[in-house]
Amino acid sequence: MDRDKKILRTVTREEIRELDRRAIEEYGIPGVVLMENAGRRVAEEALEMLEDALEPRVAILCGKGNNGGDGFVAARHLYNHGVKVDVYLFTIMADIAFVHDPWTHLKILVKMGFDIKEVTTAPDARRILPDIEDSDLIIDALLGTGAEGEVREPYRTAIEDINNSGVPALSIDIPSGLDCNDGRVLGAAVRAARTVTFVLPKKGFTRAEGPKHVGEVVVADIGIPRDLVEGM
Repeated sequence: MDRDKKILRTVTREEIRELDRRAIEEYGIPGVVLMENAGRRVAEEALEMLEDALEPRVAILCGKGNNGGDGFVAARHLYNHGVKVDVYLFTIMADIAFVHDPWTHLKILVKMGFDIKEVTTAPDARRILPDIEDSDLIIDALLGTGAEGEVREPYRTAIEDINNSGVPALSIDIPSGLDCNDGRVLGAAVRAARTVTFVLPKKGFTRAEGPKHVGEVVVADIGIPRDLVEGM
């Protein structure tokens, strides 16, 4: 369900990647700004899902790419709204230093005093299960629309734990492990209660296993110019 605007089409990973590129290169919108807008919209949806929680707690599982960067932004906004936020990074922090936009937002969390918990192996992922089970909401910021191959560890274990936790999951842009183009499950995929997807819904949402994994779909505006989107 789109609560932001009427959408007439779905897009592939290649098309959304091209939209991002043109917004950055032709219109001069910094990628870090698009990431800020995306993470803020995720936080807004999370707050709505948490409205009945007395002392809300959120676990955010972040990969090392732009999807994880969106998660870092969401963590900051949720914290600023009084939510207890636990951030799990599925790599070592040194690896993020080479990914410009996510690193910008991760550094802010570090300066805010966040305890970023690194997860690098399947046993690491399994050990955090009791913590995420104690949360009111899990934000899935592990893998984005670019994922194509079989999901590897520790992501696979984390996805299985999310699905088995009994806690509702909010996926960023696409449920981790779902193929953006054809809706196949890449070995394992998050079964989201809600997916906040950016700019346009993805083709895989309506194909194959997609409908079983996306939950409620919210299409979020992140500031890409309307004429660029309509001109596709």
